[in-house]
Amino acid sequence: MPLNAGAEACYGSVPDAGPPGGEGASETAPLLGLEPVCQWQPMNRQQLEAAAGGPGWRAVRCYLVVLFWLAWMTMLAVAVAIVVISPKPVPTTLKWWQRSLFYQIQPEPSPHVQDERSGGINAVCERLPYLKSLGVGALILQGVFHKKATPDDLSEVAEALETQAQIQHLLAESNKADLRVVLSICEVNLMGREEMPGNKPSNRSATDALRFWLEQGVAGFVICDSDPAYSAETLLEWRRVFEEFSTQQEERILLVEQTSDVLRRLNASTQNLTLVNVVMRSMLPKSEQPLSAEEVAEAVETLLQTRQEDVWTSWTVGGEVPVELKRLFLVLMMTLPGSPAFRYGEEIDHTWDKESKHSEVALFSTLSHSKSREEALLYGSLTLLPFNATYNFSSRSFSNSSAPPRPFLAFLRSWGCVQFLVLLNMWPEPLSLDPAWAPGLPERGVFVASTGMNHMGSTYLYSLQLQPYEAVVIKLFNPGGYS
Repeated sequence: MPLNAGAEACYGSVPDAGPPGGEGASETAPLLGLEPVCQWQPMNRQQLEAAAGGPGWRAVRCYLVVLFWLAWMTMLAVAVAIVVISPKPVPTTLKWWQRSLFYQIQPEPSPHVQDERSGGINAVCERLPYLKSLGVGALILQGVFHKKATPDDLSEVAEALETQAQIQHLLAESNKADLRVVLSICEVNLMGREEMPGNKPSNRSATDALRFWLEQGVAGFVICDSDPAYSAETLLEWRRVFEEFSTQQEERILLVEQTSDVLRRLNASTQNLTLVNVVMRSMLPKSEQPLSAEEVAEAVETLLQTRQEDVWTSWTVGGEVPVELKRLFLVLMMTLPGSPAFRYGEEIDHTWDKESKHSEVALFSTLSHSKSREEALLYGSLTLLPFNATYNFSSRSFSNSSAPPRPFLAFLRSWGCVQFLVLLNMWPEPLSLDPAWAPGLPERGVFVASTGMNHMGSTYLYSLQLQPYEAVVIKLFNPGGYS
């Protein structure tokens, strides 16, 4: 029997066996024939093309391709719908006076003072680049004119201060340093003299005087809400003068210093105009003696709850506060919505020294630059956070019993997914956060600034302890958000 039965042979076949009992039969041949088992071989290219070209396979492939593209287009449409429907912050285009930090300066009474720290106009000109490096954007020049001066006198400056040429020199140097100058004309008799008894006083000379200083390069003026000129008719006429000198990049503005608890409303409902650009408000009420911590906390909390949002606000400290709270209010003014307005010698009295390394300068510079580049601190929303726990001075622990004012103030500045947490401890004892205080907040954040400028890096909120009279600004880490 040959070993190779040929390529066409199958296993189990018996060649030449023949029928049983017939010719070629063998006694060793099986009586029952085995089923042929053929060896499996893969299909070649021609066989595959023939099988795949059938109508069934073509229909299946068409259905799969259509199903894939339908699924892909559905996912794309759902993603686009989510992006369109989901709330997102709309970028806000701010004016220069909404991005600026105002710095109030009053020159020294005598122009002959030669001290290097003199507040004279010549000394101010020398320090303009330094103020710009700190983040100052505009100067409010106070005390330039005589008290109760008439509009006819506005083209001349007070003889006890500096000459008109020096004021013009300050305007020129400020322009080089990219700083605006705003003149304060509070307590000036802007209504002028009455032409005839019984007639309304004419303010034509006042507009001429304003036009004179606008031609010199003044960026705006400050008046008080108690001035007789604070009326819709007068401000509307002034607005027309401002528009003559305003451009799209350089708008001339009017600031109103609020001297009362509530700003007096203007009867300008028929005019679709904004007559006032900025309102300068004091955080604290006027007081002959420094306010206590409880009074300060209550005044600030009331201020945050009753803040005005229909006009841009520029914050000033206003009342007298203890020295230990100066830096705390610096943090507060820099983190509230609006533009802060500082007074020389009030919060950053060391900034005149270029070689100074005081923490006041570091704090001021850090906050001003953070405010200039963070949308949440520029025009983000403000949320006053509740605080129900109180501090027990005897046991130095928190309790849930009702107590006087909250130990410290806390609020959020938010823009999109970016959040800044501001904490202010106005008490003479260290305070810690209660873990159940604000469960919706992220647990981690990074320090932006603190009153002592002694905190750096990331932190866990629930392990944070505020020292006496300390304020901190923390940028929160929102899981899944962006920064």
